[in-house]
Amino acid sequence: MFDSGIGGLTVLKEVRKLLPNEHIVYLGDTARVPYGNRSAAAVTRYSLENARFLLSRGIKMLVVACNTSSAVALPVLKKRLPIPVVGVIEPPSREAVARTRKKRIGVIGTRATIASRAYERTIRRLDPSAEVISRACPLFVPIVEEGLEADAIAGLAVDKYLNDFKRLSIDVLVMGCTHYPILEPRIRELLGDAVYIVNTGKETAGEVREVLEKHGCLRTSGRGGCDYFVTDAPDKLSDLGSRVLGAPLKKVKLARLETTPAPTRA
Repeated sequence: MFDSGIGGLTVLKEVRKLLPNEHIVYLGDTARVPYGNRSAAAVTRYSLENARFLLSRGIKMLVVACNTSSAVALPVLKKRLPIPVVGVIEPPSREAVARTRKKRIGVIGTRATIASRAYERTIRRLDPSAEVISRACPLFVPIVEEGLEADAIAGLAVDKYLNDFKRLSIDVLVMGCTHYPILEPRIRELLGDAVYIVNTGKETAGEVREVLEKHGCLRTSGRGGCDYFVTDAPDKLSDLGSRVLGAPLKKVKLARLETTPAPTRA
């Protein structure tokens, strides 16, 4: 499982809860976070480098716990990797379509995710009559990465980006970035209980279980566990992990990625 930073831990938490016998290798690309403001070519390159590192750890399945990578690089990863690959866009999109009654679904994410229109295409494929209203929220990831979700700046950012959703009368909101569940209390405070907020991690965990069962490699016994890697500042992930998982992460290791040089212009 990989993410651009710590947000993917919200997916890891749900996968661990549903599949306690599995062993998870988590990689946070903290040296290059956030992905949301990067080009599609850069995100694809980073995603392939992350995948190669995880393959070297002997994984049987890859979970792309990053909405930007899922929106931009998932087809390439599925094509090039010899193992099953699951992203975080299809599962919450199905849940959003099942939950909406007004057929008005809000989607929030990074600039790259929103620009890709991946959620819009997926939701409209599942229900052509659904209206999808998308908003990029570029400040959310830095706020979470810096541990400022309880600060006044978080409330200001939530109000700035999401206030329009109240006027537009959505009844479902998809948090299209794995960092955003850490801001869910602020988002719920603004939108109220009438708006159903889709838990991306929970829906993705269900998809992971289905794929493992389909390929006959679901572990139903034994003790699961987690190995944690980052590309920069291991101590930061260890400290911030407690906000998501309820306890500081132990033995976070530094990953050395085999990077691919960016193409140069002639």
